[in-house]
Amino acid sequence: MTSAPPDAGLLAPGWAGSPAAATTGDHAFLQALLDAEAALTRTLAARGLAPAEAATAVTEAADAGRFDVRSLAERARAGGNPVIPLVADLTKAVGEEYGPFVHRGATSQDIMDTATMLVAGRTLALVLDELGRTERALARLAAEHRDTAMPGRTLTQHAVPTTFGLKAAGWRSLALDARDRVTAVRDALPAQLGGAAGTLAAFQAYGAADPAALPRAYARELGLREPGLPWHTLRTPIADLAGCLAFAAGALGKIAEDVLTLSRTEIAEVTEGSGGGSSAMPHKANPVRSTLVAAAARRAPQLAATLYGSLAALDERPAGAWHAEWEPLRDLLRLVGGAARDTAELTEGLRVHADAMREHLGLTHGLVVSERLSAELAPLLGRARAKELLTDLARRTYGEHRTLRELLAEEPELKDLDLDRLTDPARYTGAAAALTDRALERR
Repeated sequence: MTSAPPDAGLLAPGWAGSPAAATTGDHAFLQALLDAEAALTRTLAARGLAPAEAATAVTEAADAGRFDVRSLAERARAGGNPVIPLVADLTKAVGEEYGPFVHRGATSQDIMDTATMLVAGRTLALVLDELGRTERALARLAAEHRDTAMPGRTLTQHAVPTTFGLKAAGWRSLALDARDRVTAVRDALPAQLGGAAGTLAAFQAYGAADPAALPRAYARELGLREPGLPWHTLRTPIADLAGCLAFAAGALGKIAEDVLTLSRTEIAEVTEGSGGGSSAMPHKANPVRSTLVAAAARRAPQLAATLYGSLAALDERPAGAWHAEWEPLRDLLRLVGGAARDTAELTEGLRVHADAMREHLGLTHGLVVSERLSAELAPLLGRARAKELLTDLARRTYGEHRTLRELLAEEPELKDLDLDRLTDPARYTGAAAALTDRALERR
């Protein structure tokens, strides 16, 4: 029997096969650990603390394909993290002459945290690409349906008319909010270098005249930000990742939840471009993309909570708090990467059924514009009389199965009013068009 990769995503269709799956897998994380180790040796060589040949040897050996991920995972249990067995294997791969320059001066957490930042940066770049696809698709939908009237729903009930353009513009605003937060966090991801207890003492022992300058050089070598301080127990970067990822999941989840509601059989105001099938019911075309995004939005807050809980990290390296971060952070990156992919596909293929939206505006027999009528009739009839009349007519619309327009036309005191205009839901969308235009100005 052939064994499958341990992180193939059999129970995770939301991220399986996504670009984020490739950047967060075991092989990708191993490569990031090796990249962190190789960059450290190059940094030391550039400052005369290691031979140039050592930097070349470590960089050439730092190929994840040369190492056994399963063996590293199993041996990580002995020391509590995978860096310890990796350093042993990398040292052996480099050879006797330059092996002593592997991991020189660093501690396991330096490499683990730095690799985590590399994995996060590579994954967030993919998330941003998908968010870009989503916002462009939503901009197109908002512009195309700027004046497409539909029922606005509050507390699950029809309230007043709105437009699908404004709804799509609101979705786009959330996608842009997620983009801005993810961009800010990605651009601030720092390297980690502090040595055993964050003092850089070992580098000084190995001959560094100014060990405090090493983190900056190391960060530059990796394309990461220089840390203000070694952050072994100052977990702001992890908390920032938790926040932007949980927000992104929730923002995309809002889009998904709206689509799930609007694509119900009895509503059918939108449908996914390519619905999923059912194992038992051939007629079904399930809104699978929305379902997977909604699932990610439900999981993300709890994963983020674990990461926030790890902020309370004792001493100069915590026992447990740091270790608790690894899996939920990777899960969050995967979830959001998958949700971003699915939302891009969802919005690019979304089908909007304007006729159904228009038809549903009449489900309340015209009462969807009662707010407007209340405002228009109060100056004419007096506030009390207007309220009394509309309350009575609202009751009669359902009891007599007649429209509010028909009943209003029978009232002598309203004979001079333009009832066609006052009762047309499409003419009571307020500033929806202007708000849509304003939203689309954001870049």
